[in-house]
Parts: sequence; C-alpha cells; structure tokens
Amino acid sequence: MHIAIIGNGISGITAARFIRKLSNHQVTVISAESDHFFSRTALMYVYMGHMRYEDIKPYEDWFWEKNQIDLLRARVESIDFDKKTLNLEKGKALTYDKLIIATGSKSNKFGWPGQDLKNVNGLYSLQDLEAMEAASEGLKRAVIVGGGLIGIEMAEMFHARHIPVTFLVRESSFWNGVMPPEESAMINRHIIEHGIDLRLSTELKAIIDDGTGKAGAVMTSKDERIECGYVGLTAGVSPNIDFLKGSNLEIGRGILVDKHLKTNIPDVYAIGDCAEQRMPDAGRRSIEAIWYTGRMQGEVCAYNVCDKSVEYYPGVWFNSAKFLDIEYQVYGDVRAQMPDTQDAVYWEHSDGKKSIRIVYDKISMVVVGFNLMGVRYRHEVCEQWLMRPTHIEEVLENLGAANFDPEFYATYEQDIIQIYNQKMGRNIQLKKQRGLKSAFQILQNAYIRMGKFEKVK
Repeated sequence: MHIAIIGNGISGITAARFIRKLSNHQVTVISAESDHFFSRTALMYVYMGHMRYEDIKPYEDWFWEKNQIDLLRARVESIDFDKKTLNLEKGKALTYDKLIIATGSKSNKFGWPGQDLKNVNGLYSLQDLEAMEAASEGLKRAVIVGGGLIGIEMAEMFHARHIPVTFLVRESSFWNGVMPPEESAMINRHIIEHGIDLRLSTELKAIIDDGTGKAGAVMTSKDERIECGYVGLTAGVSPNIDFLKGSNLEIGRGILVDKHLKTNIPDVYAIGDCAEQRMPDAGRRSIEAIWYTGRMQGEVCAYNVCDKSVEYYPGVWFNSAKFLDIEYQVYGDVRAQMPDTQDAVYWEHSDGKKSIRIVYDKISMVVVGFNLMGVRYRHEVCEQWLMRPTHIEEVLENLGAANFDPEFYATYEQDIIQIYNQKMGRNIQLKKQRGLKSAFQILQNAYIRMGKFEKVK
C-alpha cells in the first residue's frame, strides 16, 4: 500500500515516522517548501545567529532513506480524489492508496493595498525566513502588523540585528484577546523597554510602493506615514488549503475531520494546522495551530491509516512562548476576561517581569488553569492537578512540587499563599517539599486515583 503525505512539517513527518514503526507500507512525503523536515519554531534562531539551518533539522539527511521514507520536492496543484491521484506542477502526477493532508498554515492577508509588494512577508515558511534575510542588509526600519506570537518573534529577530521596529497592534493592549489584563500590560511594558516602537490601537491601512515594486512605507489607520523597507504581516495564520477549494472535500475554515482524523472522502485524512475538528473536545478549539497538537495528530493518524483505530484526544490545553526575555506558559482554562463563575489568585513580582495566576471555580474551588510569566512550573504536575480535579488549597499547599526553576533561583510559593490567605481569611501553609521525589509522589497518587497503575513500592 502506498501512503502519500502532503507536507513535511511536524504533523506529516510524525505520521510518516509512526507509519514506518507500525508497518512496511510505502510512504512518500511531498513538500514544496524544503528538501528535509526542519523545526519551524526555531527559524527565528537561525536569523538571530544562534543556530545554523542544519542545526534545526532534527534528523540527519540519511535518516529518510535508511527508514524507507521517500521524500519528493514538488508542489501539489490539485487532487483527483476519484482516481486517487495528486496532480503536481509541470504536469507530473503521483497516485496513492491512502492520503494524509498536512499542509499547515499560511499567513493571513486581509486585502491591504500593497500587500503583494516585495519585502512584504509573514513568518511561517523557510521562504519567509529567506526573504527576511535578503531584505535585512542596510534595512533602516521594519514595520510589523499584528500583535500575536509570530509578531513578537519577528520583532525580536529584527531587534537582535539592531534594526528599528515599529509594531502596529490593532488591540488596545498586546494580545489582550488571550491574556488577562495584568499579563497583557506586562508585555506592553517589556516591548517598550526593549526600544521597540509599539503602536497600540493602530491598524495597517496601506503599504506604499517605493517605486521599484518594494515596500517603501506604510499608512496607518491614524493616517500616519511610516517609512520602512520591510513589512511583516503577522496578523494570524489560516489553513493552507486554497488548492483544495472546489473539490469534493468538505471544508469549513479547515479540512473537516472526525475523531479519527478522517475526512468525508474514504482513505483521506487531514492533520495539523489545516485540519478542523468537527466535534472538538470541551474547552478546545476546532483548529489549533500548535506544535504539540500537530505532533499528536500525526501519531494518531498513523495508527488509523494502519487500521489500528485510535481517537484523537488532545488532553489539557497547554501553550508556551517567549515574549523577548519573558517566558510564558499556560495550562487549562485561563481567559482574557474571567467569567463570573471563576476567581483567581494572582501574584506579580515587583520587577514587573514575573507573575503567577491560578484560576479556580468559585463554587467547587477546583483549580481550572495556570498562567505563568517569567516562572516555570512542571507540566506533568499542573496537568494532573487539572485532570483530577484538585481543590485550590491542596494545590497551594503542594505548590513547591510544581516549581521548575533551577535550585538556587528565588521561589514565590509563600507569596502566593499569603495573597490567598489574606483574600479568603485562611491560614494555608506550604508543605515542605523534597524536590523531585515529592513531585513524583503527587503524580503517582494522581495516577493511582485514576486507576492508571498500582503504587510503586
């Protein structure tokens, strides 16, 4: 059986690897972007000089032939689902028995005048990185449009080369559609402290040609002209599925799939950023353009393609990022505007660069989410507290088990407990922890309650 996979990102490559572990089927991975799989999240570090391109390839080039995974550098222009044929560029074609579509995302464009000029790009593909590199020599200013995670990455990249950056953010505060107000304000301050020209409540109106077909300036929604030689479009991403529109494949915002990642067409699957869950789990979005969910979907899809029925279950929501020097982690349900049914314990360091937010249900007092800025918590511990579920006071008493910071870093558990005690009139005390052993015991006890395994003696 020949299994074709369109896309060599984390989803497609994970599917290919697990198909090979599970079977001897012929596997072909088709990509127009690159010859080999690379870590997309590490592109910024290549531009900043921290890594070379070869350093962000998780596997050596010989890996693919050794594991009998065929790589084809080509662009799929259309698919004949009835004939099970991929129509490639230059009139070439490739037939398949089963197909996995893992075409990822593309940067959003909203019809701005000048959006197709040269030196106007997003930050998603290897070609986007190459375009940034080509335009950076002698660049006097870059303008970035859109206040999300990709935008802050691009700002940091230019800033690392001492290229002035103007950051246009439509919202009144950075990422305030996702972040609670205090954390959003923290990011605002941090961006400005780094010398980045942050323009809140400001939208792109038009990109102006410099007379040679390149970006020369932008006009903002406030009718201000900003001279620049590069415009980064980072106002989100959307499924890269334009070539499939008009086909028999059922499409919403992405390719619609069931719990087994199957589409409406037999023997056709979709995974990763381009896939849209018909019935997403409670608290999860139908499309999640996140690295770890793409990896999980690749593995689940491989089992189903190999006739081993497995449903996709993403588990507790998690995401992480870096806002310049501030690391960010979120677990569970933490909303920009907290509903009336929830409350939170919030602590912020006096330096304005660290904070911890623990969200809980007002009635049950069960913890539903963690939001961390500049502080690390152990993924496994937070996840199990959220899955159990766990009372806020039990979490606070054992908070030391979640701390992931190095041994000699300052810890802030007592500060958080003090805030809770003052707020609730309680006298909760932090239990003495014994490092990783205590964290393991909490995990083990949680698994015992869930019936996952017997206690280790």
